[in-house]
Amino acid sequence: MREILDQLVKWNREHISYAVATVVQTFGSAPLGPGTAMAVSEDRVVVGSISGGCIEAAVVDIAEDVISTGRSSYQRFGVSDDDAFAVGLTCGGTIEVLISPHTPVLAQMLDKVQQSVATHAPVALATTLDSTNATHLLLGDVLHGSTGDADLDLAIEIRMAGMLDAGSTGIAECSAGEHCRTVRLFVNSFAPPPRMIVFGAIDFARAITRVGKLLGYHVTLCDARPVFATRARFPEADDIVVDWPHRYLQAQRLDSRAALCVLTHDEKFDVPLLERALRLDVGYVGAMGSRRTCRNRERELRLLGLGDTELSRLHAPIGLDIGGRTPAETAISIAAEIIAAREGRTGNPLRQGQSPIHARIREAAHATPRCQ
Repeated sequence: MREILDQLVKWNREHISYAVATVVQTFGSAPLGPGTAMAVSEDRVVVGSISGGCIEAAVVDIAEDVISTGRSSYQRFGVSDDDAFAVGLTCGGTIEVLISPHTPVLAQMLDKVQQSVATHAPVALATTLDSTNATHLLLGDVLHGSTGDADLDLAIEIRMAGMLDAGSTGIAECSAGEHCRTVRLFVNSFAPPPRMIVFGAIDFARAITRVGKLLGYHVTLCDARPVFATRARFPEADDIVVDWPHRYLQAQRLDSRAALCVLTHDEKFDVPLLERALRLDVGYVGAMGSRRTCRNRERELRLLGLGDTELSRLHAPIGLDIGGRTPAETAISIAAEIIAAREGRTGNPLRQGQSPIHARIREAAHATPRCQ
């Protein structure tokens, strides 16, 4: 929903009615994952996409009914359905879609979500998958929206907080209260964007900064040399830091989604930096250099106490072997390696593989544990 959030808020302010279609669950080789959304206005203006074009036309028709009746609709599209090919979902997967009407309560919550996303504050929005289509918002440690049962509200708050901390979007089932009331929710987590830190203010760094922004990262450029680390040279970077790389990294709080690209190409910078980076629980650490440079650097890192486990996490030379030479081509190879590492993929051509093209959504996104 993040991609269409600004348009929804605009429609709210213009008093335009609309319906939002959200992918809540996928099975098999579905094109887009949970949380992907599109919206249809009362004037049939469409923003966003939920299937890469496969079922949008059918969803528009359903959305018009939702707008006119004010009642939500839960739909399942897949190749096992009789009308699967009629609506065009031929990728081999199945998706479940919730189409919800615009409401004043949703409008107020979307305003808060937009403000939180703009300031990189974590926020989660949940919708009950029942006839009430009730909406809940977790902002900070405050839950907005209530089921009327304090115990169940607390269970929902705990579950939403856990999913938000994990950056997980998907279905959750919560049970609580004297009568063990159960509610099934779709939780949409708006976690702050992942961090990408690019060390070394060289031409390749500018290209990686651009690609990092395209992938949705909050990109920081760090270099100890103020003459090179300038806004004029790196206009796309969110932050430009003039500091010794290892000292800057030492002061950062990073999560498992972070990507670190070491382009300093200078032993006095990259060895102390990599010693620190490879001890952190981050998603990706890559370092530029020739094979000889990489061997020498590995030897220095072993002398500093790093073992096989830590060094196995280092992608060096950085990037996939696609023959890239220019900064732009190299940045694409690095971005591809970051994605492959995140998804546990090989980076081989798809035609050589046998696994589903679209990776299965992480189990956390589909988990439906009860809140006790």
